[in-house]
Amino acid sequence: MPALLQPETLIAGLRPLAVAAPLSAVEQAYRQFYRFTDALAVRSCMGSLHAGGYQIVAQAWWPQESRATLVLLHGYYDHTGLYRHVIEWALGQGFAVLAFDLPGHGLSSGARASIGDFAEYQTVLQAVLVEAAGLALPQPWHLCGQSTGGAILIDYLLTGEPLAQIGETLLMAPLIRPRAWGWSQLSYQVMRHFVSEIPRRFSSNSNDAEFLDFIHHHDPLQPHNLPTAWVGALRHWVPRIEAAPRSARSPLIIQGEADMTVDWQHNLKVLQDKFAAPQILRLAEARHHLANEVPALRQRYFDFLSPRLG
Repeated sequence: MPALLQPETLIAGLRPLAVAAPLSAVEQAYRQFYRFTDALAVRSCMGSLHAGGYQIVAQAWWPQESRATLVLLHGYYDHTGLYRHVIEWALGQGFAVLAFDLPGHGLSSGARASIGDFAEYQTVLQAVLVEAAGLALPQPWHLCGQSTGGAILIDYLLTGEPLAQIGETLLMAPLIRPRAWGWSQLSYQVMRHFVSEIPRRFSSNSNDAEFLDFIHHHDPLQPHNLPTAWVGALRHWVPRIEAAPRSARSPLIIQGEADMTVDWQHNLKVLQDKFAAPQILRLAEARHHLANEVPALRQRYFDFLSPRLG
């Protein structure tokens, strides 16, 4: 465990997010470990909230003058500490940012990288939006989700009742079906009777070699196993979301064509059917982890997003 990062001590000392107190020394060490500069934020806080039986760890940042808020949902195996590029871009746009670790991820409680039902993610998202209101975060609240975070937002838009405060929705390499989904389901049917998890295979899901080295070898918050329970929850969620009624909303979608994690061609067809005229940016060279792609690719999708968020 790196000396500067003390997850257990940090979690034990967390205050309710609504308190919005200055960062403690151990919270500042966490930010430094994940290379946040906070230079664009005049205030930030870190704390916890309870939702669906989980302790969820969330963080918020405010720029000098806030004109909207970005609510950020990370991808599977990820956590907020890996999303400084998106957070710093949002602060530069004049957006406050609210980000949180999903159950079983990062600093939040729960079996590592697992979930019993994708409906639990909706319970957590609803609780986070209540916190956004309690913090009086400026409206509109734009939603941004990478991969599984995108899946959660798709579910929210198609099957939930989006709040009036919600502005645009940004989907980055959104998950509906993963790549080789047929084979994955067959494997799940066999394995679930014998094992509760299998060793994770770290993939080259970005063109940024430094990022890949960090998550493969140096990030202590990375899960190292794939629980069969999560695959089972996804297996029940996919047909439900593909059968959901259409929405009049038009999300902004960014998709890398070198993505080897999700079945992006199928997923884009589903999203074009489910939403009214979604705006899609396809990046030929980009892999799956768009939030941590190389700077040139990040700049291309930031340039796409900025004028569309007003």
